[in-house]
Amino acid sequence: MDSIYLDNAATTPVLPEVIEKMKEVLSISFGNPSSIHSQGRTAKSLIENTRKSIAKEFGAMPSEIIFTSGGTEGDNMVLQGAVRGLGVETIITSKIEHHAVIHAVESLEKSDNINVYYVQVLSDGSPDLADLERLLQHDDSKKLVSLMHINNELGTICNLEAIGSLCRQNDALFHSDTVQSIGHYRLNLQELTIDFAVAAAHKFHGPKGIGFVFIRKETGLQSLLFGGGQERGFRAGTESVHNIVGLGEAFSHAYSNLDADKSKISDLKKYCINQFKNTFSDMSFNGCCDDLTKSTYTILNARIPMSPEKSNLLGFTLDLKGICCSKGSACQAGSETGSHVLNHILSKKQLQSPSIRISFSKYNTKDEIDKLVNVLRNYIIP
Repeated sequence: MDSIYLDNAATTPVLPEVIEKMKEVLSISFGNPSSIHSQGRTAKSLIENTRKSIAKEFGAMPSEIIFTSGGTEGDNMVLQGAVRGLGVETIITSKIEHHAVIHAVESLEKSDNINVYYVQVLSDGSPDLADLERLLQHDDSKKLVSLMHINNELGTICNLEAIGSLCRQNDALFHSDTVQSIGHYRLNLQELTIDFAVAAAHKFHGPKGIGFVFIRKETGLQSLLFGGGQERGFRAGTESVHNIVGLGEAFSHAYSNLDADKSKISDLKKYCINQFKNTFSDMSFNGCCDDLTKSTYTILNARIPMSPEKSNLLGFTLDLKGICCSKGSACQAGSETGSHVLNHILSKKQLQSPSIRISFSKYNTKDEIDKLVNVLRNYIIP
């Protein structure tokens, strides 16, 4: 049975071109980038060329791009560094952030005795900007706001411009988990009033275990790792050259083909929404994911009408039919409490119906959507 992969928000298949580039680096350019001989200099140049291409796309300086192991490390680097290095006393975030942010903030609240405020979230999954302004003006403590650009379960797009403006007006730092947007949207980090942003290569057809963090130069953030001083002193340790090159290759493909890929995937999401609406009269969509002006073109989160007995076997049934999608984020897959995002925005009655997250890539087809709809129809209405 051919697998139908509709879980691209969890991870994406690696481009063949990326794999070939990584193989080449592993075979030929294996030097330590900190070495001064020719092999070391070759490896170092590969890293710096990748850094420059990323910085150019975002209107940033190369020195503001720091390679990490991915989004979780980037989020922790910023949050811990802001508290322990920049003197941040208050963090404002939301209850529907990725756990890389939520758990890091909870830990800092206990270990460093910081204040933590949670901004109210509207029914569509976006932060209440009036409440954010109130929290920013609550006291005179040094503050950092951490709100993700695109929610990884709902697909809701957060207004970075408005949040950044509020932060700047109130002398607060602004960190955004941009893992679901980098590789899918163009961001000018010099025009946006954002201080920190993170990325993970495996969300845009690159390898796992590599990403980067944008750290605005004037913030003064310092490293929490000590060692050889790699990555401008922000992240000690020998760089993973083949992974960085793989990230760069995937990044280049993502932005070179962005408009065409976005158009194709947007059409696919619209088709999926229409097929669901035409097939299931009482199906609902969580947040605003069925509105492409307010949500990303890559994620759809649908609430399916079925009995509690059948809902328990929904994931198993889809997997048995070769369909890969998610009941929540991949990080939540083993949780007994369900999605913390849906638990926060849905009523108890709404939570009785199971939800599935379908996330698309350029490799998906309308035929795959038809098969998904057919499997769901046969399972719900035997």
